[in-house]
Amino acid sequence: MPRLRLGVALLVPRPLCGEIDVLRRACGEGDVGRIPPHITLVPPVNVHQDRVADALAVLRSAAALSRPMTVTLGPPATFLPVNPVLYLRVGDGVEAVQALRDQVFVEPLARSLTWPFHPHVTVRDGGDPPRLEAAAAALADVRAEVTFERVHLLQEVRDDADARVWRPIADAAFSAPAVVGRGGLELELAVSEVADAEARAFQEREWAVADHQRHDDVWPEDLVVTARREGRVVATAVGWTCGAGAYLSDLIVAAAHRREGIGAHVVASFVSEAAERGCRLARLRTEAGGPAEGFWRRLGWVEEARFEAYVMGRDTVQLRRDLGPRSTGSQAEDSP
Repeated sequence: MPRLRLGVALLVPRPLCGEIDVLRRACGEGDVGRIPPHITLVPPVNVHQDRVADALAVLRSAAALSRPMTVTLGPPATFLPVNPVLYLRVGDGVEAVQALRDQVFVEPLARSLTWPFHPHVTVRDGGDPPRLEAAAAALADVRAEVTFERVHLLQEVRDDADARVWRPIADAAFSAPAVVGRGGLELELAVSEVADAEARAFQEREWAVADHQRHDDVWPEDLVVTARREGRVVATAVGWTCGAGAYLSDLIVAAAHRREGIGAHVVASFVSEAAERGCRLARLRTEAGGPAEGFWRRLGWVEEARFEAYVMGRDTVQLRRDLGPRSTGSQAEDSP
């Protein structure tokens, strides 16, 4: 069974991550672009492929027990003389970081450590000690406050140039998951930036069941809603947001769970999150006259444009929905 090289981290959000990358380049860090600025919670650990689902469960469980944490970064310091590393200290809020680390540092993500856990953001790993000390002195006034709202699971992969890089493969927000249908067929809704391995496997399987012809467009997804029932993925919605607009590119519900209102709940969660991000309008495209068009129209989506023979010779309709105060409500009608 192959192993994946995984890690768990708090990724510094924009725009601060860009500012830290400027410091990293100025200090001669060679790994800029290989991994974004971050606080490591679990250093690289080899996980059997069949244990990835367990790792995802650990991530979700820890995130559900946590809440957004605001911490201060800086001033810079070094691990000299033991280790030639220049880093930004984690000051206020370090207790929350420590608590989260304890929750994710369990099997299959636990491993033996060379050094005790010391939360920090690396600026330069390696280099001449006098230069690292000089950089720490020159940057003594650098401080920043950052709020982390989610935790990421990363995997080491090779990029197009065959260089080793770390890429997020899953994330979990710091909040208890939303649950709808309590007392009946409960549905857990989780909003993320990346579709995790379970959600992706579900999408591939269910699109095949639905005999959906996938095309070659690559959507820059950053908004994923995953619905689970009793721990199993039963639906996903995938799309992206940019400025005041959102696009819902894929919605799929497990064939065995259709017409239970799941699709409407997932869509409601998608548009609610888009509205929270400042989007005022959401769009999608679907087959004109197909069964999905009626579903979308019942949820309040209206026609904006029509394209003849757009996909596989079939007409496509573009629908839109204004993201006003009513967007967050769920309309549990017929689901696709």
